[in-house]
Amino acid sequence: MSHYRVGFMGTPPFSVPALDAVLERYQVPVVITQPDRPVGRKLRLTPSAVKKRALEAGVPVLTPSRVRGNNELFAQVRQLELDAMVVVAYGHILPQEFLDIPRVGCYNIHASLLPRLRGAAPIQRAILEGHQETGITIIRMDAGLDTGDMVLQKSTAIGDMDSAQLHDALSQLGAQAISESLAAIFAGTASLTPQNHDDSTYAAKLRKDEGVIDWRCDADAIWRQVRALCPWPGTTATLASRTLKVRSVQRANGQGSPGTILAIDERGMEVACRHGSIVITQIQPPGKPSMAANSFAHGYGVHIGERFDLTVTPLV
Repeated sequence: MSHYRVGFMGTPPFSVPALDAVLERYQVPVVITQPDRPVGRKLRLTPSAVKKRALEAGVPVLTPSRVRGNNELFAQVRQLELDAMVVVAYGHILPQEFLDIPRVGCYNIHASLLPRLRGAAPIQRAILEGHQETGITIIRMDAGLDTGDMVLQKSTAIGDMDSAQLHDALSQLGAQAISESLAAIFAGTASLTPQNHDDSTYAAKLRKDEGVIDWRCDADAIWRQVRALCPWPGTTATLASRTLKVRSVQRANGQGSPGTILAIDERGMEVACRHGSIVITQIQPPGKPSMAANSFAHGYGVHIGERFDLTVTPLV
């Protein structure tokens, strides 16, 4: 194991493979993560995925409620004499005073090919916007929002992955990228490339209302919407006053008035869009588990020619 001392900051499951990659090669004297949060109907205080993994590995964990202006935290981290800090989906923008503490800086794993898709939801926005590829960027952090100089980028094709699948793929890719980046940084062979800020785009946080399907959109846009918003916030459509969760879809080439059910067969329920059609393959009625769409149609007496409600304003 290397003698370099690398701190780690992260919170959700996305961060865990990167933590494992750092633990494998470096001394990790501290992990910093968000405080335990109430989870579930009983609101039990639950540690973050990163805290769980760090405790399993025997690494000391700090859970400050804030970083900015937290002089006690700054003093604790200074005492550790860190060579570097790795930050992955920690949950807050870090002040420059904190970023300057490690000897060679703090390095962030961002789930897009910067400068595109800075911000909170780069995985989902890449799918929503129809990008053919996305990836991981390692940056040396500054006080801006994903604006730091780039150390390394790794790309991957999106294909027909949904956001849950792409999340897992990028989580593993991020672990590989930070491992390679730290090795180059400590060897003195890493180069820093400034981002072209004129080319930057922003990946805004997801809103629940983005999950409402508007059948007046093109089939391709709805196909992207369902994939991008899986598992949260999910996508919904209303049929005969029932708000249904649309779990998975396929594109098709049917034609008809938007929202009209064109076919019910072994594929599922085919619904007309503005251009083309969508086959709903999995659907979830209120208070029921997800089921095959054709089983739902037969069980609930849905017929060809019925029409899903249209939303007031197109989402795409």
